[in-house]
Amino acid sequence: MKQTPFIEAAAALALLMGGALLVQPTVAQGGMSVFATNTPIPAQGLPVQTTSTPTVLRVQDSSTPTPAATQTPPAVAQVFEPPECAYVPGQSASEACLAIIQQFPKPNVTPIRRDGFTLENYSFWRVGPQAVPKYDSPGGAVIGEHPQGFNFVQVVNQVDGWIQARDGAWYSMNDAYYVRPSEFVGVELPPGWNHPFAWVLDTTGIWASLYPGGPATSESGLVPLHHQLFNIYAEAVAEDGWTWYMVGPNQWVKQIFLSVIRPIAPPEGVTGRWVAIDLFEQSLVAYEDERPVYATLVSTGLPGTETNEGLFTVWARLARDGMSGATGAPNAYALQSVPWVMYFDGSISLHGTYWHNFFGYRRSRGCVNLSISDARWVYEWMLRGSDPADPPTNYVYVYSSGVYRRG
Repeated sequence: MKQTPFIEAAAALALLMGGALLVQPTVAQGGMSVFATNTPIPAQGLPVQTTSTPTVLRVQDSSTPTPAATQTPPAVAQVFEPPECAYVPGQSASEACLAIIQQFPKPNVTPIRRDGFTLENYSFWRVGPQAVPKYDSPGGAVIGEHPQGFNFVQVVNQVDGWIQARDGAWYSMNDAYYVRPSEFVGVELPPGWNHPFAWVLDTTGIWASLYPGGPATSESGLVPLHHQLFNIYAEAVAEDGWTWYMVGPNQWVKQIFLSVIRPIAPPEGVTGRWVAIDLFEQSLVAYEDERPVYATLVSTGLPGTETNEGLFTVWARLARDGMSGATGAPNAYALQSVPWVMYFDGSISLHGTYWHNFFGYRRSRGCVNLSISDARWVYEWMLRGSDPADPPTNYVYVYSSGVYRRG
């Protein structure tokens, strides 16, 4: 997430145990504790996001696209910034501002439909993390070993304490546990949308403040909840340099707890259906030419394995792909049936993610993680109305609207 101290983010994530997978930390460069993800660490001499050879359903360009030079997103039309709500030190929100808040109490957006088919018909289980035996049948003969690592299998059968993976191997339930994928979904944006809004990233249940830089207090009357949506009515920079956002009447939230969605203009030469990924805000906005039509949260690369900035095109699409790498190493991973995969930067892709619910935080080692429902929406939207034999050119623009800082 934008300008968030990683230790602070990790501490917040550690509180989110119910229903979401919390994996054990590994140690990255500089001794920083990070969470295991789906890609190896390049600093260890391993390739970035190696995958099993995909059976490509639709291919635009078999060559790896060359990213354009990183560019600052161009300015766009003025978004909703009512002067009545501009912060004046020492003063509460004016009556005129309170009237605006009452008139526009929540974002004018529509949540997309969840991908019920994938969420209800696919069953994902974490295996390990230690090496575990594979069997030919429930309680049968050992046919191999699943190596240690961050491993998930798609389960297609269950029998009395045993699970069968999609590749036919059986595992004892003592060596695995079920993980329910995130139900998080992004939102469609109405025509003419110009009012910035934000998703809450914080998971600690901290109170809002009464003014920028102020202490969290119950007097604000607001506890912003994880992944809750709020309109932004004003912003102000506190004395310590952090930006604060007013999300309600005299209710201010520090930027590290929010991901703010604002539109940008398309990079030069970009038309049609394209997506912009903001590494600072950890967000994705989909556009049809210049019009933003959809927004959601993502998880991009961790420090040391950042998602590359630049302009790319989607060169391969798979409804389902397996991803694996670094077998035998401490940071090994093997993920069956990763859904709705869109490769855009060599082997780096946009894809559905069933192993965490921390969208809005940097989480991967290069790829762009979306919830399963969001990945399906983007996958199908890109191809909507096109000839499957001649797919359109879909651009992926990766940029950063700010600079991370610690504090």
